[in-house]
Amino acid sequence: MELKDKIRSIPDFPQKGIMFRDITTLLKDKEAYDELITSIAARLEGLDVDVVVGPEARGFVIGAPVAYAIHAGFVPARKPGKLPCKVRKCDYGLEYGTNTLEIHEDAIVKGQKVAIVDDLLATGGTALAAIKLIEEMGGEVVAAVFAIELNDLNGRKVLKDYNVKTIMNF
Repeated sequence: MELKDKIRSIPDFPQKGIMFRDITTLLKDKEAYDELITSIAARLEGLDVDVVVGPEARGFVIGAPVAYAIHAGFVPARKPGKLPCKVRKCDYGLEYGTNTLEIHEDAIVKGQKVAIVDDLLATGGTALAAIKLIEEMGGEVVAAVFAIELNDLNGRKVLKDYNVKTIMNF
């Protein structure tokens, strides 16, 4: 199965000039979803991951089942105001704006090996914000794995000091 064929491309969303790569068409296909989770989990083999961080919201849908598959914990990285306890936060740039990520201050324990799992590597801003938060808490980022990489946006260069893996490239 070619997973790329399961991705729907939507021009000019969420704004003109953006080609949105929609994974919902992949997620609704049980074989494709299983293959995606299995492929990401395989890229984390041998890294002894303690916890997976998944950025809101599609990182939850991919990161949580990957964490389960590799017997790791899962930590959601949320948008502002969604977590009930004390948080650490980091502002970051997107392809089409800015945002903020928050993680509970006690979510990562010093020395834990952490993998970031998300749907998309574009500019690298979201992943870099997650990395900053993880490292502030003493975690070690052992990998950042993405379902899709948008090659033209050079997110991999932003994350050049990290172990970056992707399943599909556009």
